Amino acid sequence: MGRREMEWFRSMPKVELHAHLNGSIRDSTILELARDLGQKGVVAFSDVEHVIMKNDRSLVEVFKMFDLIHVITTEHSTITRITKEVIEDFASDNVVYLELRTTPKKNDSIGMSKRSYMEAVIQGLRAIASVDVHFVPRTEQAASSLNSQSNENSFNGSAKKKIYVRLLLSIDRRETTIAALETVELALEMRDLGVVGVDLSGNPTVGEWDTFVPALSFARQHGLRVTLHCGEIPNRKEIQQMLDFVPERIGHACCFCEEDWRKLKALNIPVEICLTSNIVTQSISSIDVHHFAHLYRAQHPIALCTDDSGVFSTSLSQEYSLASSTFGIEKVDIFNLASKAISLAFADLEVKDEVRKIFSSSKGQLSYMDRIDP
Repeated sequence: MGRREMEWFRSMPKVELHAHLNGSIRDSTILELARDLGQKGVVAFSDVEHVIMKNDRSLVEVFKMFDLIHVITTEHSTITRITKEVIEDFASDNVVYLELRTTPKKNDSIGMSKRSYMEAVIQGLRAIASVDVHFVPRTEQAASSLNSQSNENSFNGSAKKKIYVRLLLSIDRRETTIAALETVELALEMRDLGVVGVDLSGNPTVGEWDTFVPALSFARQHGLRVTLHCGEIPNRKEIQQMLDFVPERIGHACCFCEEDWRKLKALNIPVEICLTSNIVTQSISSIDVHHFAHLYRAQHPIALCTDDSGVFSTSLSQEYSLASSTFGIEKVDIFNLASKAISLAFADLEVKDEVRKIFSSSKGQLSYMDRIDP
């Protein structure tokens, strides 16, 4: 794809609903942190340097990256730094609404609690100066003077970009019921700081669905939204149990059978689609048979997402470009697909209306770039 074509996708405002903080770290930051840990003898830097430098990693190399990231994200200062950089990177890609998910870590040996981990994330949000970041309710933001007076997003680089950020706290499938409940309780305590929901994620071969139902039900009862990593591996019983829970969204849905698809459609549960991730992890054999096409043709609610933009060397612009070129979707329809993701966000109606205004105001320039009817 030519530079001009890719620039159109970059210029289009986008909504990101499935992005993991630790999987979205810049390669340059991982390289720097890994080199420092190598000098301290914590990691064998020579064993990972070539993997970090690649942008077309194999599945084995992807898992090697995840292992490395787990080691380097153990300091509060690192969490703050990567949060700041990840949000800056999404804003640079013209993502105007971001739901960033992360699993609060607990590490007693360094004095890290789940709360202190999340406080480091919030500190990263507050540290951003180059982007106009909205991450708490409007009344709270006005009081803390976190935002500039600009009401328009920049599409030509002449002004600060604006991004709305909301947080999802992830429950790791390795956790116990009590630990999962602790994560939900923390999410409830941090709602005034932009936390809008919870996610269930982690190694899909670990843990039982029944372990997490009490925490997820508690979250729902108290007004938090729920999204689930669902169908990453063949597990018919769990997929059906998750669909019966009727979460507000699910992620991936790679290993569904016909009955699963029927139930998903009947319940109208939106799906977070991660094309590059699914291909690299071999959850789907090839892009041309990806279930995105099936759901898109059926007009089922879907949102294109990156999953782990750093690890998979992608961006949301690239995901939309990939969908367009693979499935023959015209730009006007790509724009409509991107705008429909707004309604799937866990933000309040006021934020959704503001994001819709950004999309509406962008149509003129996008039309000029590619003759879309304004």
